[in-house]
Amino acid sequence: MDTVDDLDLLTQRLSPGAMTTDPDLLQSYRQDWSFDPAAGTPVAVVRASTASDVQETLCFADSRSISVVPRGAGTSVVGGSTAIDGAITLSLERMRSIRIDASSRTAIVEPGALTNDVKAAAAKEGLYYPPDPSSFEICSIGGNAATNAGGPCCVKYGVTSDYILGMTVVLADGSIAELGGDRIKDTPGLSLTKLFVGSEGTLGVITELTLRLIPQPPTPHTLVAFFPLMSEAVTAARDITNRTRPSELEILDNAAIKVAEEFLRMELDTDAGALLIGRSDAGNAAEAEMELMRTHCEKRGASAVFVTDDHHEGELFIRPRYAVYEAFEQKGVVIGDDVAVPIDKLPELTDGIADIANRNNTTVVSYTHAADELTHPVLNYPVADEAAAASAAAARREIYDLARALGGTVTTEYGVGQHKRGNLSNALDPVVVKLNRAIKNAVDPNNILNPRVLIP
Repeated sequence: MDTVDDLDLLTQRLSPGAMTTDPDLLQSYRQDWSFDPAAGTPVAVVRASTASDVQETLCFADSRSISVVPRGAGTSVVGGSTAIDGAITLSLERMRSIRIDASSRTAIVEPGALTNDVKAAAAKEGLYYPPDPSSFEICSIGGNAATNAGGPCCVKYGVTSDYILGMTVVLADGSIAELGGDRIKDTPGLSLTKLFVGSEGTLGVITELTLRLIPQPPTPHTLVAFFPLMSEAVTAARDITNRTRPSELEILDNAAIKVAEEFLRMELDTDAGALLIGRSDAGNAAEAEMELMRTHCEKRGASAVFVTDDHHEGELFIRPRYAVYEAFEQKGVVIGDDVAVPIDKLPELTDGIADIANRNNTTVVSYTHAADELTHPVLNYPVADEAAAASAAAARREIYDLARALGGTVTTEYGVGQHKRGNLSNALDPVVVKLNRAIKNAVDPNNILNPRVLIP
C-alpha cells in the first residue's frame, strides 16, 4: 500500500488526534511489561476514543491485510500487546467510562477503565467487583477480560469470566457483535461471551463490558504464619482449604520473605522457609475461620502465628505479599510470570526455582495462590544489562521446564501472549489445536488480529 496516503485516509475517519505516527510515540508503544527486546515498531498507533474509532481501524486494516495489535494499559508480562513491525497498535487507553447501575448490580464500562477505578466506582454504591489481579491499580478492565485475569481472591470469588454478563465486540471486518446482556440467566445460542473472554485480542476488540457486581463483603480478618519449611506451609494450606474457603491464601518462599523484609523492615523471619497469609471476609463466621486456620498452622509446625480483625493492621500483615514488586522496581527490570503445579509439588517447585536462580546468577522469588495451585515466579535484573537479561531469560525457560516436569502447566492467569505461544503445541491435544484454529479462521479469516498471540 501507499502507507502515507492510506494512513491519511484512515486519519480522516477517526476522532481528532486518534492517529499518531510520531517516531518517539511509536517507540513508547513497542513494548509491554514483558520487555521483549525483539519487539517490533508499529506503522501507526491509533488511540481510540470511541467504538467507531475501533470499527474504522479494523475495517481499514482488514481490507489491506494489515495486522492490528490491541492494547490496553500495556501491563501484559507475556507479550500480549507487544508491537509487530508494520502493524497498527490499537490502544483502548482513552476509552475509560464507567457507569454503575445499583438497581441491577451491574457496571457498564469501557475497556480502558482501570480495574481499580471500577472497584472504586462500585464501592461508592456499596457494591464490589471481586477480580483482583496484582496490578489492579494500573491494569485495564479490557485487558483483564482479554486474559481472563484472576488474583488472590479468586479462590473464593472466581475469575474475570465469572463477572462478565455481556460485551460489545468489534470483529476483524469491522462488524459489531453484541454478546450477552445484563441478566445472569439470559443464555440464547452458544456461549460466545465466554469464548471472547481470554481470547487475548485474537478474535475481536472489546469496546464495552457489562460486569456483575456483588454486595461489599465485610472487612476481612487476617492471619500470617511463618514455617521453618515450605512443605509444612503447603500441608497447612491443604488442610485449610479442605475445611473452609478463605478469601485469600498466599504463600511466600524464603527468597520473597527476604526481599520483602529488606524493603519493609517489618522484622519478618528471614530464616523461615515460608510465610503463609490467610484472610476471611465471612463476617460473623470469620473469627471461627481464623481459629481453624490458626489450628492447622500450629498443627503443621508454624513457628509463629499472628491474627488480627483490625483493617489497618490486616493491611500491614499482607504488605509483604505486594512488596516484592515495589522492591524490585527500585532495583531494575521486573518480570512477573506464572506457572501451576499440583500443591504437593510446590516445595519441589520452589526449591527448584532457588537452584535455577543460583545456577543462572539471577534473582528469582516466588509467591503462590495456595488454594488454586498457581505460583508466580518474579525475576529481577538491572536495567540495560544485556548479560543479566539473558541470564534471566534462561532461568525463565528452566522454570517452565521444571513446572512441566512436575506435572504442571506454564499457561495460567497471565495469558499466553507471544511469549508462551510456543508452549501450546505441547499443552493442547491436536484436535483442540485444530478447533482453536478453525474458530480463529471463522472470525478473522485474514488473520489480522494479534496474529502472533495465543493461537498455535
